[in-house]
Amino acid sequence: MICLTQKDILEAVSLDEIMDEVEAALRLYETREYHMPLRTHVEYQGNTLLLMPCFTPKSFGAKLVSIFPRNAQKELPALFGIMVLNDPQTGQPLALMNGSTLTALRTGAVGGVSIRHLAPESATAVGIVGTGVQGFHQALFACRTRKITDIYLFDLNAYSVSFCREKLASKLPKVNLHQADSIDQLLEQSHIVVTTTNSHMPVLPNKEKLLARKHFVGIGSYRPNMREFPQALFKQLRRVYIDSEHALAESGDLIEPLKQQWIKKEQVRTLGRVLIEKRGLDLIKNETTLFKSVGMALFDVCVSQLIYEKALEKELGEEIEL
Repeated sequence: MICLTQKDILEAVSLDEIMDEVEAALRLYETREYHMPLRTHVEYQGNTLLLMPCFTPKSFGAKLVSIFPRNAQKELPALFGIMVLNDPQTGQPLALMNGSTLTALRTGAVGGVSIRHLAPESATAVGIVGTGVQGFHQALFACRTRKITDIYLFDLNAYSVSFCREKLASKLPKVNLHQADSIDQLLEQSHIVVTTTNSHMPVLPNKEKLLARKHFVGIGSYRPNMREFPQALFKQLRRVYIDSEHALAESGDLIEPLKQQWIKKEQVRTLGRVLIEKRGLDLIKNETTLFKSVGMALFDVCVSQLIYEKALEKELGEEIEL
């Protein structure tokens, strides 16, 4: 078994390779040629422990993730994780890898795939609401899918914005980075808006005009009591796109709008199905669009298999024995 650190993972694969693998996983999701049990979700004192297993014909594995929202007060990441990848024929452990890095990359890639297929081709400005680890990665992947010239950052934590801006500057030297004074200003300037917060109430204003003709990517609200988007957004949507059916039961950004009848269930479609059918994608790009992701273990096992194969090719990682 090999152990893959953050450094190993980043050397093994490119952002484009990860996005392509996530897109393939979205298509695989529609075939049902996998076994993905419901994630085990344990909450204690406001913190969360997740166990996410998945089996595919090519590989299987499980990710263990801890989410501690108050870690920001200690200048620590909110999320820590470990991924174990196994041989699908024997069950032998193949790799132990940094699950936090895997999660950041595959989730960033999911947002990137939605931008690749749903955002206007002419989009040049991205707004990031929530500038933690995920906000940083969403910005990176957005820049791989469109010719982004400007990124607008907003967070209630000024230090978080400054730190994210500094990291992005080192990765995206040709992109103009702005600290937005308000979310209204961010919306006025952005063609694509990504939300990555743990908010329990909408973080965007309930103003139809400010929300019109943009592509929204919802990453943050992963519980029924969490919401990032206001009613005014849902009133403009012809369809809502999701990564998996689990989103309908897990995210307040779908539960509440459906309950209040701001949208109907028939309007909600999985992105993988849209990619397979390839119908109406050109028309979609001229509308206000929303993609909501809650993530799934299928992404983890597919991307970790890719990382493992690339790491072997490049002789990365350390061989370990348990």
